[in-house]
Amino acid sequence: MLASLLFDLADPYYLIWHPWYLLLALFQVWMLVDAVRREEWLWAVFIFFGFGLVAVFYFLLVYRANNAPGQGFELPGARAGERIKVLQEKIRHLDNAYHHFQLGDLYFQKGRYEKAEACYRASLERDGQDLDARAHLGQCLLRQGKAAEARPLLEAVCHENARHDFGYTLMAYAEALTAMGENETAWNVWKKIVAEHAYARAKVQFSELCIKRQEWEQARLQLEEVLAEDRNAPAFTRKRDRVWVVRARRLLRTLPH
Repeated sequence: MLASLLFDLADPYYLIWHPWYLLLALFQVWMLVDAVRREEWLWAVFIFFGFGLVAVFYFLLVYRANNAPGQGFELPGARAGERIKVLQEKIRHLDNAYHHFQLGDLYFQKGRYEKAEACYRASLERDGQDLDARAHLGQCLLRQGKAAEARPLLEAVCHENARHDFGYTLMAYAEALTAMGENETAWNVWKKIVAEHAYARAKVQFSELCIKRQEWEQARLQLEEVLAEDRNAPAFTRKRDRVWVVRARRLLRTLPH
């Protein structure tokens, strides 16, 4: 067991006669920390109370599956930085809408919304009908607190394709409506989204509007679904939705019994 192994290593004479135990302990600690970080609690328990073989299984079945070859020790943002340089070079030579759009997406993912907005606008100058560029520009504006500018872009895209980006554009449109205080229209849009998708982001924000309308049971149903789905979700989904799960728990405590 990891606990007993660490206890043995506290004895310097034990370490001298069994130096490979140190490597085994370090490997188990590494896998234990990774399991906790990914919220793989069952694996974490097995690693802590089990022997080195459990850590090896975790490494093969979980760690390697979530870390692509060559990326384990990559500096944060290094790959995105390389892609940005490549796209900038392509734009200098070709200057087409698609490359501006791709560059905008990279900046958006890095949270550099002003640069992303400039790229999306450059893309639309070259192809004003591109649905993706219009939708992503709308989402970018929304992230900058420019809901009034974002709304017509998002509304137009959703009118053409309500399922655009697997419902993410429709969610952004609903968020723009909510930010502008158009709660009735927003409630109807959120209701449509939760009927067709299982996004925690949608269920929580729909619940918040239900609470304002004193529709307690509808809100409770959505929030309980968020918590139930989180318990069985894969690690990457739980990490993505963590903020919404925390918000769902907090809202549930405010509902009348």
